[in-house]
Amino acid sequence: MESNYKKILNISLSSLPLNDKVQLVNDLWSSINEEKLYKYASTDEVSSHLAFVLKSTDLKYKTYWDKDFQKINSKTTILMDTLEKVASKLKEYNIEIVALKNAGIAKGLYSNYACSPMGDLDLLIRTNDFKKAHEVILNELGFIFKFRSEFEFEDLDEAFRSGGTEYYKIIDGYKVWLELQWRPIAGRWIQPNNEPNGNELMRNSMSIKNSSVKILAPEDNLLQVALHTAKHSYVRAPGFRLHSDVDRVIRFQQIDWTRFENGVLKLKLKTAVYFSLFFAKDLLGTSIPKEVLKKLRPTWYREIIIRHYIKKAGIYNQKNKKFSKLGYILFNLSLYDSIGENLLAIFPPFDSLKIRYPIKNKWSLPYFYLIRIKDLLFKRAKL
Repeated sequence: MESNYKKILNISLSSLPLNDKVQLVNDLWSSINEEKLYKYASTDEVSSHLAFVLKSTDLKYKTYWDKDFQKINSKTTILMDTLEKVASKLKEYNIEIVALKNAGIAKGLYSNYACSPMGDLDLLIRTNDFKKAHEVILNELGFIFKFRSEFEFEDLDEAFRSGGTEYYKIIDGYKVWLELQWRPIAGRWIQPNNEPNGNELMRNSMSIKNSSVKILAPEDNLLQVALHTAKHSYVRAPGFRLHSDVDRVIRFQQIDWTRFENGVLKLKLKTAVYFSLFFAKDLLGTSIPKEVLKKLRPTWYREIIIRHYIKKAGIYNQKNKKFSKLGYILFNLSLYDSIGENLLAIFPPFDSLKIRYPIKNKWSLPYFYLIRIKDLLFKRAKL
């Protein structure tokens, strides 16, 4: 993809002031082919972002931009209305929820719905509220308990051990997916000892004015979206647009960088977080202190491996196959901060393993380690 197309996609996705984006798009517009640009933008789900900018220009552009703008705006509006209804109903039972990632950002920080495409609503909940919330979502809100992955089965106890459940409901013609989770990340390669504690995040969460929904505290929010971006390998679907989460949290919340750094280092997550911050700064111009990037920069050989695979995969075009099976495994192993953390990721201690698997006795560890390896190798999203 030529540089000017990349520049326009980056500008559109960023949270720069609208006037700045308008000027930059105006400057580059004559150098691109509009249909080609639309293909790139729609593939990476940023066509509505660019449409928002184009509406404020005097440029003559095709109608498909406005159609995408309206489509995303309508769907996100339905998702946000659904989020509020779910939160209000659960509040009747004294159950609080925190909207994670783009849902929380769109609800509490950056309410430009046309520039907030999302595939689902991710809700964080306290562990002791989980099963009651599950009942309310099914019986009073009318959602259907169903996982999107072919590898997951609709067993509540198994889902709880794994970190969360999924549901869907048809609302105004849209299939609305809802994820209820007590683990804020819950990736196969992310272990409980590396993951922020969901109940602590709930305690630190912030209320949204005139809403039953809560969002994470600034530093917790940044850590969560950074880890979520890393969970998607920075480039796997939805890929490129995920970097806007980091950009928006930093631009629209006041980050205590010392507190953030300390939290990252305590959880031994500097490698994964570093690249989430790096790409936000590099692609979207997010203001991140040089001292923070310097302090979180990973070991040289891990940085070389990660940069190699990212360059090979490409930041743009989420529909491209990004990794081979072996490459994906090596890439994820490189995201840890040390060899010791790598071993813990593959062979977690008993207390961590029982969160994910129905293990009862330590003597059965070898059997469950074999299951663990099988899951790491095969139970994953498209590469």
